[in-house]
Amino acid sequence: MCTFTVAGVFMAFGVSRPGGPPWPVGVDGLVYGGDYNPEQWPEPVWVEDVELMRRAGVNLVSVAIHSWALLEPRPGEFDLGWLDRLLDLLHGAGVSVNLATPTVVPPAWLYRTHPEIRPVTREGVVLDLGSRATFCPSAPAYREAAARVTRTLAARYAGHPALALWHVHNEYGAPLGACYCAESARAFRRWLRSRYGSAQALNAAWGTAFWGQRYDDWDEVEPPRATATANNPAQELDFLRFCSDELLSCYRAERDVLREHSSLPVTTNFMTTNCRSIDYWRWGAEVDVVANDHYLTAEAERPHVDLALTADLTRAVADGQPWMLMEHSTSAVNWQPRNLAKRPGEMARNSLAHVARGADAVMFFQWRASRSGAEKFHSAMLPHAGTDSRVWREVVRLGEDLASLREVRGSLVRADVAVVWDWESWWALELPWRPSVDLGYRERVGAFYEHLWDAHLTADFVPPEGDLSEYRLVVVPSLYLTTTPAAKVLADYVAGGGTLAVSYFSGVVDGNDAVHPGGHPGALREVLGLTVEEFLPLRRDERVALTGGLTGDVWAEDIRPAGARSVLDYVDGPASGGPAVTRNRFGAGSAWYLSTRLRGESLARVLRQVRDDAGVAPVDLPRDVEVVRRHGVHADYAFVINHTDAAAEVALNGVDLLTGTAWPAGTTVPAGGTAVLRLE
Repeated sequence: MCTFTVAGVFMAFGVSRPGGPPWPVGVDGLVYGGDYNPEQWPEPVWVEDVELMRRAGVNLVSVAIHSWALLEPRPGEFDLGWLDRLLDLLHGAGVSVNLATPTVVPPAWLYRTHPEIRPVTREGVVLDLGSRATFCPSAPAYREAAARVTRTLAARYAGHPALALWHVHNEYGAPLGACYCAESARAFRRWLRSRYGSAQALNAAWGTAFWGQRYDDWDEVEPPRATATANNPAQELDFLRFCSDELLSCYRAERDVLREHSSLPVTTNFMTTNCRSIDYWRWGAEVDVVANDHYLTAEAERPHVDLALTADLTRAVADGQPWMLMEHSTSAVNWQPRNLAKRPGEMARNSLAHVARGADAVMFFQWRASRSGAEKFHSAMLPHAGTDSRVWREVVRLGEDLASLREVRGSLVRADVAVVWDWESWWALELPWRPSVDLGYRERVGAFYEHLWDAHLTADFVPPEGDLSEYRLVVVPSLYLTTTPAAKVLADYVAGGGTLAVSYFSGVVDGNDAVHPGGHPGALREVLGLTVEEFLPLRRDERVALTGGLTGDVWAEDIRPAGARSVLDYVDGPASGGPAVTRNRFGAGSAWYLSTRLRGESLARVLRQVRDDAGVAPVDLPRDVEVVRRHGVHADYAFVINHTDAAAEVALNGVDLLTGTAWPAGTTVPAGGTAVLRLE
């Protein structure tokens, strides 16, 4: 057993969540590292690992994420000796630790002694151990055991000089975001009683008069399990809210145990665009620093655009503050249909793109590639090929590059436009029995965001009831669920002089998935200056022509203007002759409405008009050359990332921090290259 004191801890000034401690403790400059799973290797390998970490410039590793069975091999019996030795070894090498609570994978003995922790699917299938994140978050036995192992780790390591950060659990909600067992049903009923107070209020909110679904006793209410046909959509929506909140209560319980013993910052790793089951707007304020995992969709045509979207959304969840990229990959992952390897330079471009958009940490899954298990073909900082490999050389080079960017830490990103994003509306939109199976939340957000990215505009994401006062342009790619307060925020924004662009099938229902009275688009009727008399979904592969040579698909609407003027009309299709794109003067601003799915150049042509209306000019840069600015107290910085196969000229003046050389206006960034400029 080792001994340690708090005297060895030193704190470097850092940025924190409002009210939270600075992060991370004991790490200067940008954070660099990854998940470290030494339990997969004999201890002599640890010594080699730590030496290689020093060579690569690693300053933080996440440990013990999946180690519950090793730390507590039998109920209440703990074996911490190996973790003592590991933390001492890392500290001796100057590598700080992000220590996890290992509660994502309960040990086999917990399943044996408490089989009720096994989660149950909507169809009633009981899921067993053998994977990860397979537990019922409402099960008392799971929660008690999770609190016990968390308390043991907190008491043991709160003062260890290697410790810089606490990492609760791992990727809440992935791959399992819901349990339908009897214990979850009881927890769901408690949640509903807290939300509604009475069964009568629940009946009103859920509209149970339809199909005779009235409840007179709380014990009659169940989760939306498999039924003969569609469930009550309001019940489905509330269950999704409950599931997100139930996982959040698990996080809070472990976090609060840690805070009983330690003042160090606490976080957990989000998956902001890939974990649909979590409402991260509710989670962001609960962590001391927002951390996110992101993995490229390798087969996407332009995966770097979705990376930027994810980074911008993560920054928004962090309330504009710097955040941590907790996991991404050095090359291929192993769980996509075809796991494409990253090409030379791509890892550096990905990493610096996250930093450009607010990350002050670049970390990977994982340090050393696993020889066994489900992720043995997942890339790592130290690949199976070892140190004589391109990936390793790029890992070392990236460590050097990040070390040269020390002064960037703590600087902030300022955006040109805002995009409204809402997890609850995403849930509601994609419930069964909508007017078309082709309605997709991520598709619309991605299409609008890609246009902004191509105009080289930096975007903030905002919740529907968020502050819009700083933006000249706000786009709403999809907001099927629109509460009355959210509609007022949007209307007040336009009335005050803002420009708003709203896509089809928005404003339709309230927070209980009930259609707003008075006709569509419900809560947005007044600000848009129109009524939608009827939705007109299109057949598979059907297209509609618009004036000006534009083309839409998936959707059309029978629009009756009530103050709005038509900008483009339908030329054919079920709405032929009617307005397709409208603009409404409302107060001092204007609200645009796009009633069909526009993509590619058709969408770009409309959004160019919207941008012009807002007075937001695009930046003159080649396509797929990314320039993002961060603003510091003493200097501003421009990240230049060339995602193309040709050199590109960039009209900026400054000093490239990666090379230490002057960068006069007109300097070219090489094909696939990067530069980070301290601007003149």
